[in-house]
Amino acid sequence: MPHTEAPGTEATPAIPKTRLRWWTELPLILLVYACYSAGRLLVRGDVSDAVDHGLAILRIEKALHLNAEHPLNRLFTSEPWIGVPADFWYASLHYLVTPALLVWLFRSRAVRYRAARTWLMTSTFIGLIGFTLLPTCPPRLLEASYGFVDTMAQYSSYGWWGGEASAPRGLGGMTNQYAAMPSLHVGWSLWCGAMLWRHGGTRAAKVAGVVYPLVTTIVVMGTANHYFLDAVAGAAVMGAGLLLTPFVMRTSDRARALLTARFATRTGAGSAAAPDAPGSADAPVTEGAGSPIVSGGCQTSAGERFPRQREQRPARGAEPDPSPSDAGDETPAPAR
Repeated sequence: MPHTEAPGTEATPAIPKTRLRWWTELPLILLVYACYSAGRLLVRGDVSDAVDHGLAILRIEKALHLNAEHPLNRLFTSEPWIGVPADFWYASLHYLVTPALLVWLFRSRAVRYRAARTWLMTSTFIGLIGFTLLPTCPPRLLEASYGFVDTMAQYSSYGWWGGEASAPRGLGGMTNQYAAMPSLHVGWSLWCGAMLWRHGGTRAAKVAGVVYPLVTTIVVMGTANHYFLDAVAGAAVMGAGLLLTPFVMRTSDRARALLTARFATRTGAGSAAAPDAPGSADAPVTEGAGSPIVSGGCQTSAGERFPRQREQRPARGAEPDPSPSDAGDETPAPAR
């Protein structure tokens, strides 16, 4: 009975789905982060432009009564028991929590991992565009007359960082201190919070998903590393990345399918052009090698025999057909 497809189903070329492997994901993550870090260094803007942008943001915040940086910075500066943990928070968790959640998603939420990773990477590259178009001086690098204190420099004796952002001592030249708009500290913490809220599965995970981005937002302002509007821009960047994630994934799938089809076409063309390929005109027909004419154990015309061909046994009660070798043998059988 011929096979018929169910109504409403059509045979469509499926996009090849490849299983994600850690040995391919890890180099990809490292490559993207290296490109991001190198991009931050390459897009260093003019210092005067960065200062002008920072002062413009500060004026907008004062006009909108959103200037929360000054009171938080005074609190962190006057209370070391708050300022020192905040500096550790700023200098470390950004680089620890995000990779840890990526690994956790990869191992326990593999179905959700690809979309989450694409969202994070897309938003990060959008942030890099912001650093390029709008270099911004953070509050801690403004003149002292503007009332900000660099807590990272004030409490540098407590940690590994120096007076140049969260970079280790002596490596301040390896970072772009004017890449403040948007704040990806806030953006990445929002991504982490969303992952904990959606996939954590416990009340503690949901609480952490809310607390982590909120505390990070307070920390980046209290340490004078970002303005409040930098944090708002970081959240907006993550929102744009979330909206673009389905488009980026579809584009990636189509590109993979196209490359796979082209590779398969080239491989098939090379096999068809081979002189000894089965079915080609010049290919020799070998015994039992799938010939459309001769199959194993086939009896052809009378008297014709192929090498090592198995003889057919006569049916019961039928006279045996004497072979040519038996035709001239008239030797009687020995008497019993």
